[in-house]
Formats: sequence, C-alpha cells, structure tokens
Amino acid sequence: MATEIERERFKTNPNRFIEETIKQYVATSPGNRFQAFNNEPIWDEPLVGLADGDDPLFQDYKEIIGDFHLTPREALQQATESRRHNTNTGTTNISVISWVLPSTRETRLSLRRETTVPSLRWNHTRWYGQDFIFELSRHLVSRLEELGCQALAPELSGPFRTMNLANGLASTWSQRHIAYAAGLGTFSLSDGFITPKGIAIRAGSVVCDAVLSPTPRTYRNHRDNCIFYRGGSCRRCIERCPAGAITEQGHDKNRCREFLFNEQRAIMKEMGREEGYTGSYLGCGLCQTKVPCEDRIPPLPETG
Repeated sequence: MATEIERERFKTNPNRFIEETIKQYVATSPGNRFQAFNNEPIWDEPLVGLADGDDPLFQDYKEIIGDFHLTPREALQQATESRRHNTNTGTTNISVISWVLPSTRETRLSLRRETTVPSLRWNHTRWYGQDFIFELSRHLVSRLEELGCQALAPELSGPFRTMNLANGLASTWSQRHIAYAAGLGTFSLSDGFITPKGIAIRAGSVVCDAVLSPTPRTYRNHRDNCIFYRGGSCRRCIERCPAGAITEQGHDKNRCREFLFNEQRAIMKEMGREEGYTGSYLGCGLCQTKVPCEDRIPPLPETG
C-alpha cells in the first residue's frame, strides 16, 4: 500500500510522482534485463508524457484510425463496467500517461549490422521487452489504485483487440497515436514514431482519473520530426527495408506483414540462424537503425 509520504508527494505534484515511478521501475526491475545477454538492460531510461483524456484529438482518431479506436474515457468506462464497478466516469477527470522506452545502444548496434533479418538481441527486445511493458503497465495501475485512482492499461483490458483491415493491421488502442497526443513525438515515412530519443522505441500507456497537467505538443504537425517530410531528402528507411514495404508514398503494412509472417523465417532457416530466437514472428526494425532518426530527432542537413 502507498505510504502517507507517497500520498502527499502524489497530491503535491502528481506529474512528477508518476514520471519518477515509471523511471525508477524501469531502472530497477529485473524484468528490464536480458537473460541471454549478461543481464544487461533491455531498455534505456524512458520518456514520459501526459495527455488530457478529453483532448479532441482522441475523438479525431476515430476518423483518422477508425471508429473502433477507443477514446480514453471509453476505455476506462468499458473496463470498469466489465468489472461491474459502479463508477461515474461521465463526470470524473480522465488523464492518459504515455511512455516511450528506447532501445539501448548495444541493441541498436547489433541491428545496424543486419540487412535482411533482425539480430538476436533485437528479437529479444521485441518480445521480452514487450513483456516488460506489460509488467510496467500493471505496476503503474497498481500504484495509482493504491493512491485512490481508477486506472487501467487499455492494451491489457477487455475492450482491446486487433483487426486486419484492407490497409493492414489496426487496433482499438494505438500506442504510437497515444504517445503523439502526449507530446512524445511524431510519425515517420516508415510509420515509425520519432521521439527525442529516436525511432528505435516501443511505447505503453495507462488511463486514469487523476488530475494531471498535459505535456505540450511542441511539434507543428504529425510528421514534423521526419526529415523526408521536412525537405524530402532522406530515403534511408526505404533503403533499409528488406521487404520493399517503404516507398516515398509511405509504408505498405500488408507487404510488411507478409514479409514478417511468411517470408522471414525461411530466410533465417536458409541462413542457419534460427537458434535462440523467440516470438510468434521474428520482428524486424531494420528501418529503425542506421537511419538519421535512430536515436534522436534529426536536424535537417546543411545546404551550401
């Protein structure tokens, strides 16, 4: 249970309390360690952003992504109703906590050397790293509930689902779009998410009824961090994609999925590199390394 000191800290500055809670857990949890790589960290220190759960952007996502995409209020209401809690979510404040976990330098270096398949370290980051994101989500929900809040991780709740649409996979809760709303970054030509710590990341989020101050969105539009859309000069993610799924017209989700699910394992088998890999598919991420946005928001190249 939360101590009186923790309750006071949360009451005095909930934003800081939440950020410190997330960063401390990432730094100290055994779940954020590679068993296969000398117990080294899977993820570097996270970025944390906050959003007003009633921000009109979340309603816009029903047009941008699909009407199936949940608003934070819908996610909290549906989850609490499914647990048969008698709550008044129509009048409570709704806030969103989003975090971005950057891949470590060692993991990024291992993937830079690859041209067609992921490194073993990247593969373990994809799957064991996602397990840790779920672990962190449950931890934060538990801490918030101890402090008297309603909270849930939408990706782990009953209403969450994924679906196969004509233009590729989609879900009822897009972590990248949530991170965009929380001021953590913008989208790339490859459909990745470019943050101040780069594009080689994964994200998670929690919805709660705490009163939190939103993180400002300092970018001008949803592609502001991508050099291609700022000047048209960068094609590195196109060149790095082994599936040919990225062009100047954007990211072909179906071609990407075909490569991941149906072609990649055959390539790995032919290369004799299957041992030690895990997950329902191998992962890829080649477009997230050896690119200008790998570990930062890239500046535009100087022109003479």
